[in-house]
Amino acid sequence: MYFDELNLNDHILDALYDMHFDECTPVQEQCIPHILDGKDMIGIAQTGTGKTAAYLLPVLSMLDDGYAVFPDGRQVKFPNDAVNCLIMAPTRELAQQIDQAMQGFSYYLNDVGSAAIYGGNDGGRYAQELRSLNMGAEVIIATPGRLISHIQMGNADFSKVSFFILDEADRMLDMGFSEDILSIAKHIPPSCQTIMFSATMPLKIEELAKTLLKNPVEVKIAVSKPAEKIQQSAYLCYEPQKLAILRNIFKTGGLQRVIIFSGKKTKVKDIYHDLLRIGVSCGQMHSDLSQTERDEMMFRFKSGQIDVLVATDILARGIDIDDIAMVINYDVPHDAEDYVHRIGRTARAQRDGIAITFVSDQDMYYYRTIEQFLHHEITRIPLPDGLGEGPAYQTGGREKKKGKSRGRYNRKRYHGNRNKKNKSSQRDVKKERSNKIKS
Repeated sequence: MYFDELNLNDHILDALYDMHFDECTPVQEQCIPHILDGKDMIGIAQTGTGKTAAYLLPVLSMLDDGYAVFPDGRQVKFPNDAVNCLIMAPTRELAQQIDQAMQGFSYYLNDVGSAAIYGGNDGGRYAQELRSLNMGAEVIIATPGRLISHIQMGNADFSKVSFFILDEADRMLDMGFSEDILSIAKHIPPSCQTIMFSATMPLKIEELAKTLLKNPVEVKIAVSKPAEKIQQSAYLCYEPQKLAILRNIFKTGGLQRVIIFSGKKTKVKDIYHDLLRIGVSCGQMHSDLSQTERDEMMFRFKSGQIDVLVATDILARGIDIDDIAMVINYDVPHDAEDYVHRIGRTARAQRDGIAITFVSDQDMYYYRTIEQFLHHEITRIPLPDGLGEGPAYQTGGREKKKGKSRGRYNRKRYHGNRNKKNKSSQRDVKKERSNKIKS
């Protein structure tokens, strides 16, 4: 379907024409009509499917018109001196990216402005956010913690908000923002149209949707497999061997546009310093950096000033960089969806890409679940000379026999608790696990 077949106004279509956006992605084709009809909606779609445009385009079209008449007979006017749309994002980087997309889509909209609100800034930035809130920027894009701060200071009036959008809702819950989201929702009018996007649909998301959404339409875009142009491979190794493997990968030099993912910021720092020691032009990205440092690091990487970026999963979703040549998973992601998000940073825009994963003996279970999701084995690479032998590939074992989880979050909790020393009786252990799953 083409965008001009949808009921978007001419200003939006002109901006899309200038940006060479002609055809809708599946998530845009399915979501935009429901949003234009004024329906609450939950969209299950992973990063890279075009979901940002799926909610921005219809909302901006209606805001530019100044009013909307919905099929159920409701008529809504959007004041030009108030916040009409509130978009929540889990990270500063995603908030910035949504704001950048907003600038492109709203190029021909004279009376629709936006402001991005997120933590980690200096006093000047805070003052700018305050002015945007007081002057009534039509669209506010915010991270939960920073927005809560403004609400507590009495800086924000959301009494006229007509659109409440939660982007990457599952990640916000993963990061512990559940109470913040519910607190913010109390300041939104009950009649507000609520739109939620999530890469997955665990029980927590279902519960949040029941709390916030009214008779929502559900649009589900299946989690796609990694792009065929990604050459996937893995090293089976012990944890102490990983740095040596990494050095071997970079020893020939010349590698550019590489992202290395690790689940822990302490490891990110270790990898970063080790690469510096062998002369690799690299940077690091994690939550210990200030917002100014993170912005500078992203600019240096995007502009080619550094060749390698070592990062936590802060870059796994929602960051749009098209020319990544290689992704290295220093740790195995604990979910197949996270694996797809990570390696999906490469082989974009019809390019080829390489994805390499380091699989320790402790991560073998998660490696197997990824292969099961992919329905094929990932090519295993022999360890470099001089490193000895790595662990044997495990086709089953204690993890598989005891793991009775039935979903992403249950599996995480079970394996997280399995390694803790527990001298309780078998009955107490089962009771404890049951309580944690229910919570």
